[in-house]
Amino acid sequence: MTPKRKNRPVPRKKPAVAGSGVTVSETVEPHSPLALSGGKQNVEICIVLAVATLCVYSLVLRHPFVNYDDDIYVVNNPQVNTGLSWQNIRWSLTALWAGNWHPITWFSHALDCQLFGLYPGGHHLSSLVLHILNVVLLFLLLNRVTGSKVRSMIVASLFALHPLNVESVAWIAERKNLLCTFFFLLTLGAYGWYARKPGVQRYLCVAGLFLLGLASKPMVITLPFVLLLLDYWPLGRIEKWSKPSSAFPVSQHPFSRLALEKLPLLALSAASAVITIIAQRHLNAVASTSVFPFSWRVANALYSYAMYIGKIFLPRGFAVFYPAMPLSIWQVGLATAFFLAIGFLALKLRSSNPYLMAGALWFLGTLVPVIGLVQVGSQSMADRYTYIPLIGILTALVWAAFDVAQSKKLEAQWPLAAAGVILIVLSAVTWRQLGYWRSSYDLWTQDLNVTESNYVAEENLAVSLVSLDRDDEAMPHFMKALAIKPDDPVALLNVGNNLVQHGRPREAIEKFETVIRTSKDAAQLARAERGLGVAYANLGDPATARENFVKALQLNSTDPTDLYNLSLLETQQGVEKLNREISAHPSAQGYLQLGELLAEERNIPEAQVAFERALQLDPSLAEAKQALHDLKGPEQPLLGR
Repeated sequence: MTPKRKNRPVPRKKPAVAGSGVTVSETVEPHSPLALSGGKQNVEICIVLAVATLCVYSLVLRHPFVNYDDDIYVVNNPQVNTGLSWQNIRWSLTALWAGNWHPITWFSHALDCQLFGLYPGGHHLSSLVLHILNVVLLFLLLNRVTGSKVRSMIVASLFALHPLNVESVAWIAERKNLLCTFFFLLTLGAYGWYARKPGVQRYLCVAGLFLLGLASKPMVITLPFVLLLLDYWPLGRIEKWSKPSSAFPVSQHPFSRLALEKLPLLALSAASAVITIIAQRHLNAVASTSVFPFSWRVANALYSYAMYIGKIFLPRGFAVFYPAMPLSIWQVGLATAFFLAIGFLALKLRSSNPYLMAGALWFLGTLVPVIGLVQVGSQSMADRYTYIPLIGILTALVWAAFDVAQSKKLEAQWPLAAAGVILIVLSAVTWRQLGYWRSSYDLWTQDLNVTESNYVAEENLAVSLVSLDRDDEAMPHFMKALAIKPDDPVALLNVGNNLVQHGRPREAIEKFETVIRTSKDAAQLARAERGLGVAYANLGDPATARENFVKALQLNSTDPTDLYNLSLLETQQGVEKLNREISAHPSAQGYLQLGELLAEERNIPEAQVAFERALQLDPSLAEAKQALHDLKGPEQPLLGR
C-alpha cells in the first residue's frame, strides 16, 4: 500500500512568458484581482511611485481654477458647488450638462465642494490623488499578469511623469478623465480575476466596474476590445493565437467564444455611445460634415495619431486647445506612411514580440472615440485624450527596450540607467508644463506661443486680462479671435460686452444681434439679450432695454442677473421721474424718496446731497436725518460696495 503524502506544491521552473524576458515560478490563484506575490517589495515600489508623482506634481496644489470649463463643472454650477445633497444627486443621475452623461464625475466634484468649498487647492489634491492611484494600479496590474516587476515599475513611472498627462491632472474640469481611467484599470483587474475562474459573479463585477467607468466619462467605451487584446497578450487566452502565460496561467479558448463573452460589455458601450451622441447634440457640439468634411476628418485622424506619438518621444509644444487646421498632402502622406510602418512592424513581430501588436492596437483603438471621425467641437486633437492610450505605447516600448537589451547581452544596469535619465528629463518637462497652469493668463499665453490661429486662446486670454483689470490689453485679443472666426458666438459676446464697457453701445448692438441670428444655444442667447438690454439702457432707451432683459430672463430663469437689471432699470426710471417732479415742485418728502432710490443704486454722493436738500426744506424730518447718519456712519462701506 502506497503511503499517503500531503499535496504540497512542488516548485518548478516554467518557460518564460512570451516577450517578457523573465522566468517565473508557478503561481496559485489569488483571492482578489490584485493579489500579489512579493507583497513587501510591491508596497515599497508603490510608495516610491506615489512619492515621486506627488513631488513632481505638488506645484499644482497652489494653482487656481482656470477660465476654461472649470466654471461649467464647478465654479458656476449650482448643482455642484453647493455640495452633496439629494437634489444634486438626482440632478447628476439624469443631467446631460456639458455634453456628457457622467454622474460619477458630478458626484466627485460635489464631494470636493462639500469638503473644500471653492478652494481650488482641495480640488487639485483630489485630482492628484486619483492620478497617483492610477499609477499604482497600473504597476500592480502589469506586475501581476506579466511577473516582470522592473518593467512594470518603469511603465508606471513613465505614465506618472510624462508631460502628456499634465493636462488631465492639472485641469480640474478633466477630473472625468482620471475617474474613468481609475475604473478602467479596476475593470482590468477584475477581468484578470474572472479569467482565472470564469463565473457569473466575477463577470458581474467586471460589468459593474465598467459601468462606473462609463458613468465617469464615455472615453472607455472601447474596453471590450481592450479585453480581447489582453486575451492575446499578456493573458494568452486565445487558442492557437497566443502562447500560454506562465506568470498568470489561465485556460485558453477559441477566439469566437472570447468575442461572445464580451457582448454584454459591448452592449453597455453601445448604450453609452447613444447617450453621448444625444448629449452632444443637445449641446450642439457635434460638427456637421459641411463644416468638417469627412475627408478632412480622416486626414486629421491620421495626422493626429502621428502627432500624439511624436509628443511621446519629443514632449514639447503642448497646448490646451489645438485649432482645426487645413492639412497639406505631404503632412497627411508622411503621417500615413508612419502609421503603416508601425502596423507592419507590429504585425511582422507578432509571434516573437506580441506586446508590440497589443500595445499598438491598444493605442490606436482607445483613441478611436476621440480621434475626430465624429467631430465634437473644433479642436483637431487634445493631449488629455492620450491618458489611457499612452499605457499601450509605454508598455510596448519598455518591453521592447528590455528585450533588445537582453538580445545584445547588456548588463541590467544599462536599461535601468537609461530609464532613470529619461524619467529625470520627463520630470523636468512636466514641472515646466505645470508652471503654465499657475494662472489662466499664463496658460493661454503659452497656447498662443505654440499654436497658430487659435481663437479659443485669444478669447480666453482676453477674458483673463479683463479679470486682471487690464481691459485695454484685452480688446485686441477679442478682436483677433473675431477675425479668426467671425461667426463665433463667444467672441461676439465678449467683444460686445467689451464695447459696452468702453462706451460704444451702438457697435456692441451689432455683435449681440449677430449672436441672436446665428446661435441656437440658450445660454448664449440669454447673454446676447442681456447685452442688448445693457446697451439700450446706456443709449437711454429703457423700454427696449426692458424687453431684452425679459427675453433674457425667459431664456435663463435661474440667473438672477436679469432680475437685478430689471429692478435697476425701474430704479433709474424712478430717479428720473422724481427728478422731474422735484424740479417742478420741490419738497422734503420728494428729496427723501430720491435719496432712498439713489442709495439703492449705490449712488452714495448724490443720495447724500438729496438727503441734505430734504433737511434744508424740513430740518425736523427724522427719516432724512437717520438716512444721512447711516450714509456717513459705519454702514457707509456696506452701501458703497
